[in-house]
Amino acid sequence: MAHKQIPVEALINLRHRLDGLPSRCRERRIIIAETAALYGVSTDTLYRALRNAARPNSINRADNGVPRKLPLKEMERYCEIVAAMKVRTSNKKGRHVSTGRAIELLEEFGMETPDGFVQPPKGALTKSTVNYYLKTWGYDRNRMTRQPPAVRFQATHSNECWHFDKAALRGKLPPQTCRLSPSDLKHVKEPSWVEPGRGNPLLMLYSIVDDRSGVCYQEYHCVYGEDVEAALRFLFNAMTVKSTEGFPFQGIPEMIYADNGPISKSHVFQNVMDCLNINLVTHLPAGKDGRRVTARSKGKVERPFRTVKEAHETLYHFHEPNSDVEANLWLRQYILHYNDKPHRSEPHSRIEDWLRNAPKTGLRSMCSWERFCTFAREPQRRKVGGDARVSIEGVAYQVEPDLAGESVILWWGLFDNELYVQKDDRRYGPFYPVDGPIPLHRYRKFKQTKTEERADKIANLAKKLGLPRAALTNNTDLQFLVDKYKEFEPTVTPFQDPDPYQEFTYPTVLFAKRAISDYLAKPLAKLSKEQLTFIDTLLAETLNKRVIIERVQHYFYSHPGEQQNAH
Repeated sequence: MAHKQIPVEALINLRHRLDGLPSRCRERRIIIAETAALYGVSTDTLYRALRNAARPNSINRADNGVPRKLPLKEMERYCEIVAAMKVRTSNKKGRHVSTGRAIELLEEFGMETPDGFVQPPKGALTKSTVNYYLKTWGYDRNRMTRQPPAVRFQATHSNECWHFDKAALRGKLPPQTCRLSPSDLKHVKEPSWVEPGRGNPLLMLYSIVDDRSGVCYQEYHCVYGEDVEAALRFLFNAMTVKSTEGFPFQGIPEMIYADNGPISKSHVFQNVMDCLNINLVTHLPAGKDGRRVTARSKGKVERPFRTVKEAHETLYHFHEPNSDVEANLWLRQYILHYNDKPHRSEPHSRIEDWLRNAPKTGLRSMCSWERFCTFAREPQRRKVGGDARVSIEGVAYQVEPDLAGESVILWWGLFDNELYVQKDDRRYGPFYPVDGPIPLHRYRKFKQTKTEERADKIANLAKKLGLPRAALTNNTDLQFLVDKYKEFEPTVTPFQDPDPYQEFTYPTVLFAKRAISDYLAKPLAKLSKEQLTFIDTLLAETLNKRVIIERVQHYFYSHPGEQQNAH
């Protein structure tokens, strides 16, 4: 609806009337109230109009926003290519080619585009000008990577969609698990079960929230990581009739919306959902839907987690539950009060909204625990032994004799000791151990905005860009750079090689004479006086090992009288 406009003449007359009155007098308030009532606006709107009427208007040049060096269409085309280069070169950390570098590549090598080869003349584009028009025309990175508007959906009936999630309440889970949030409840003194050798289990809070009404059901479970067995136990308790009075929440939902954690990826969990005719829907993985991030609709299940941590678990600082059973008892009492709170948009409570909007066909009641156990079976391909037995986790099962030596699929239960065997399309069993150890699905989408159109256009252009290989292999400025800094080459002094372990020189003359004796394979006392004089002269000049050996070799073996010198 359009805002009511107050005539400029009325604002001028009102300003003149108010200027003749003191700043804090009763007549000013009466005049403002009468004028606001006359034009059907609030007093705040009238005061705002008075303030804005006295402000000067900005004046710009007639060619404001129009490029001066290049035509408008040509400059816009270059800006599109630069923006596409930024998108094409972006990594997960947001780093990308700079505007200056993109201009250099365009001017030196050009760019292959769907409309042909583009190469602007050198000096036509500057960094500041391109950055200005990228921001002015909406090609900046902030707008190119902006997410599309979120679409809020809501189920039509109760139990049409449940949101499922879990939160860790003690320590940290392994890296392969999904994101979990900490809680004030660090541990319980007496967990319901402990696996030997693994320490105290993690205390996790599982939650189900009805999409339509916001009714929440939560439970504590002691687990080691994201346990599928605990998740299935919790879902069974959420679907069955509750023993708590005043809590009618029950029934099998049509759809469960969860994250992409190990539980949702488990074949056992998916098989149970198929048997119960529940549509399991998970968040889109990262990068699946363009610029849209994943899991933008988790607020309906994350909000109860935060409420429980702030309004209920903070009281554990006064009294901590001794076991998860006692913690669930206290939590159940709080959940009754939470579901009795007002609905997010309707003028009644959450549980009342759940009762009012029950499906016309009625709620689908949950099966018995024994029947539920038959659904929770994990497939595993194995080969049956020659004695028609298979062993699972140390427990042997006797199967049909016809299956001996065959490769079959085993369906063994998480909650019972029954085993089913599938060969081709036929299933055998059960076998027992022989010895032991917007309306949902129809919500609308927003009309695509200009920014989204530009972002899609740039994304498509980024996929089709082609940079000439010469930009990486050939650089014409290399010789210029070599000559540019040639006169600044520093003076290089030779390396002074230390000899701490006497690897290159003999420590004394005595060591050198001993080495010469070993090389000639005879004592130096047997040499002639002339040969001894040569050795003394040589050792007086240097003690370098390589020089001494070369000159001894040359003197004794290299001239015609080598036999006489050596012998």
